[in-house]
Amino acid sequence: MTVFEMDRKRMFLCFKREHPLFTMSCFAERGRYACFKSRPAFVTLSVRGYKGYKMEELLKVGIIASTHGVRGEVKVFPTTDDVNRFKKLKTVLLDTEKEMLTLNIESVKFFKQFAILKFKEFDNINAIEKYKGKSLLVTRENAVKLKKDEYFIADLIGVNVSSEDGSLRGQLKDVIQTGANDVYVIGLEDGRELLLPAIRECVLDVNLEEGSMKIHVLEGLLD
Repeated sequence: MTVFEMDRKRMFLCFKREHPLFTMSCFAERGRYACFKSRPAFVTLSVRGYKGYKMEELLKVGIIASTHGVRGEVKVFPTTDDVNRFKKLKTVLLDTEKEMLTLNIESVKFFKQFAILKFKEFDNINAIEKYKGKSLLVTRENAVKLKKDEYFIADLIGVNVSSEDGSLRGQLKDVIQTGANDVYVIGLEDGRELLLPAIRECVLDVNLEEGSMKIHVLEGLLD
């Protein structure tokens, strides 16, 4: 039910998460998982903007883990569900923490769980080395395309949740991705925490425009 940018297809509804940059209030590109598939997404914060971009416009697709070789290539840890999505990307935004640089991708290859990227702007290790640990982002228009009933996890975090009879109210705090289905972590108004399976029987409706979710709590979930 959630997407960093993943494609689990076991559930009826999908939410994508393109992983969120919690520290920068950006979203990550993971998250097509859960009953409603979610892709890792960002946490929507009430921030006006970030280096010329509105926070909700940006999704984090990776973090530069280290350099690779001496010709300016970098090893990128993906924060997206599908590392192969880098093959289709032409540009990314590099957050230097001082400015946002637009980088053009020259080549892509893979090593274990990492993507090895070469940018046209950098031709040697010295020029790129200082950006180790920095984030790579894309705008929403360059994010993975969501299918019907699929959302970014970032967009789900913070929605108001209520049970079908109105007896329970709370807010979606987190999404846990498991092998079978996602689990929504819901903080209830009475202080309790509800772990709700992201399956069709439990998630009845999601309305991102209103920031709301209607749920059905199966017997035993709050015992």
